[in-house]
Amino acid sequence: MTLDEHTQIGDVAQRTGLSLRTIRYYEEVGLVTPSARSNGGFRLYTDADIERLSLVARMKPLGFSLDEMRDLLEALTTMRHTDVEAGPRADAQARVSAFQATVEERAGSLRLQLDAAERLSRSLRGEAL
Repeated sequence: MTLDEHTQIGDVAQRTGLSLRTIRYYEEVGLVTPSARSNGGFRLYTDADIERLSLVARMKPLGFSLDEMRDLLEALTTMRHTDVEAGPRADAQARVSAFQATVEERAGSLRLQLDAAERLSRSLRGEAL
């Protein structure tokens, strides 16, 4: 991959909706590492790096911890490698499935909260419940 195929951190921030500070923090804690550095030392990211950051950005509002984010990223990486043996691949698939179930559960809870908020808002506007 050439440097032309990399994206600088400012563009990554725009694409992911994350701040520069947050992206740097995720690098510091080992969630996402830039694939390269420019001659001037600027962080450079591939599309795969940006995809990882986007996934982390979607996990954050659902209350996942950094360790949980790291675990999911590792499981997804394991599943993408074709040379991984059946046992570790099955373990990774089980972990991803568990995350999927957790996400669906949290999304259901958020839908209930949103419904309650909308009913309260209508009530405050004097509309019928």
